[in-house]
Amino acid sequence: MTSEQDPADIGRRVRQLRRERHLTQRMLAEPAYTAAYVSTVEAGRVHPSEAALRHLAERLGVTFDELATGRPAHLATELGIALADAQSALADGDTAEAARRFTAVRDRADHYGVESVRPAALLGLGDCALEAGRLDDAREHFEQAERLLADEPLPRRAAAIRGRAVAHLLAGELRYACYLLETAIDRLNAGGLHDPDALLLLYSAAIGPYMDMGAHARAAQAAELALALAPDATDPALVAGLHRSVARTLIADGRAAEADASLAKAQALYQRLRLTSDLAKCHWMRGYVHAQAGDLARAEDELRTARAMLASRQAELFTHQVDVELADVLRRRGRHEQADDLLRSLLDRIGPDRGTVHAAGAHRLLGLIAEDRDDPDTAERHYVDALALLERAGAAGDLADLCRLLGDLLRRTGRVERALDVYRTGLGHRAAPGTTTLGPAPAAPPIPTSAGPATAGPTTPGPTTTGPATTGPATTGG
Repeated sequence: MTSEQDPADIGRRVRQLRRERHLTQRMLAEPAYTAAYVSTVEAGRVHPSEAALRHLAERLGVTFDELATGRPAHLATELGIALADAQSALADGDTAEAARRFTAVRDRADHYGVESVRPAALLGLGDCALEAGRLDDAREHFEQAERLLADEPLPRRAAAIRGRAVAHLLAGELRYACYLLETAIDRLNAGGLHDPDALLLLYSAAIGPYMDMGAHARAAQAAELALALAPDATDPALVAGLHRSVARTLIADGRAAEADASLAKAQALYQRLRLTSDLAKCHWMRGYVHAQAGDLARAEDELRTARAMLASRQAELFTHQVDVELADVLRRRGRHEQADDLLRSLLDRIGPDRGTVHAAGAHRLLGLIAEDRDDPDTAERHYVDALALLERAGAAGDLADLCRLLGDLLRRTGRVERALDVYRTGLGHRAAPGTTTLGPAPAAPPIPTSAGPATAGPTTPGPTTTGPATTGPATTGG
């Protein structure tokens, strides 16, 4: 241990501690060493042996490790407590305070070279940045964490990979998000690394991009596999997140009552765990369920609750996504002015690099509002803007639906040939149920029979578009 330390640094620590304790060099040296030896140690001219350092540490009243490395005696414990406090602040919804605490942990770990704590601090900072919509910062934190864990088994890197995938998803890079998650899942299964928590985390995270790409059957398969893993998972927060994610596949399959029941289970778990952000997302998804079932009053109540909870913790990007869902409900309730104001304000804050799919959803809704007002030119502009955003993101189901809307508008205004071209474009983007352009779905893990049959989730592929609302609430923050 001592060979890695600079003798000058050790000497400075010995001299500082000796003076703080009002000891002379002779008092510190006796009976085993001389004052001259202590003088050479303090001057950094000699590298003390382990035996000498243990003698000096005992006389100075500190631990050997503290004297040899400069680390406080209980540093590891203190960093562990500070990390738990940061994670608690994040779970309670205080993103700014959590980020401050994670930064303090990271900086202190950097200062003392405590490598074991840095990845967890960086993962926490990445989650805070995701909540605040700072996608570049989030991606950087997750990439740093993954680099630090490069020599660790793949299950230890699963949270960092999931974080990177979520950041890419929210930036509109759906296929790359799927690639990251599917690659990690296949490597886990191929390597026989049956880690329920890691697989549950990755399968649950994959549901969101699959749904946004219109690959509902593949999303349903991921949900089934995740549900089968849930009994073996050790982290209740992951199980709660699973119920929230699975609800989305149930919605796509038209099973609103089951989706609501799944969300109620998640909500109960999150209330117990006091995970404010994920609880807000449960309200968000319940609002979406009610909207799909036509209960617009209850949908608005749930969405407004979700929006208030997310806004209170400064979860900016997720708040914007709820705004799209809320605007759709307001439009369907005939409150076009309120919906229009909400959407236009939203578009001032998000764009191609921050929430691409939901920015497209905002343009789509503005187009529908313009059609309601008999303003086809404005509607067409918004549909074209939405189409450009969705083509970049690769959201196949939404592209097909939007091409239908734009084609219908062009046909009604007498531009039949152009309408036919748009319809053909939409048919080209209409993905077959359960497919993406990424090749075969990830292989199923070797789930033990004790985990139960993999039939707890949806089994029938849903439609290849997401219905009259937008893409549905994101399931990626849990």
